[in-house]
Amino acid sequence: MAETETILLDCACMTERKAAHEYLAARLSFPAWYGRNLDALYDLLTERGPCVLRLEHAEVLEEQGGYGKRLLDTLLDAGRDSGNLTVVRVEAPTAQE
Repeated sequence: MAETETILLDCACMTERKAAHEYLAARLSFPAWYGRNLDALYDLLTERGPCVLRLEHAEVLEEQGGYGKRLLDTLLDAGRDSGNLTVVRVEAPTAQE
């Protein structure tokens, strides 16, 4: 049985389309041929082995609307549709004063 990989994604690093896909490609070790669009992202996520994506600062994409919201929806949809992928939103730790 394959071991489940856990990857933390900082959604605050994904507010620009090109930067978001570069960040995702690097963090998720996507192949060089990754199409850097939402359809390609969904396809690669749903074809992964066992994996947990922990989304930090997801509210940034939600509040951004437009492409940011569609990107967040794609990540969540892939988690919902894939038997191997779990996507969870996490609260960022706050600094103690």
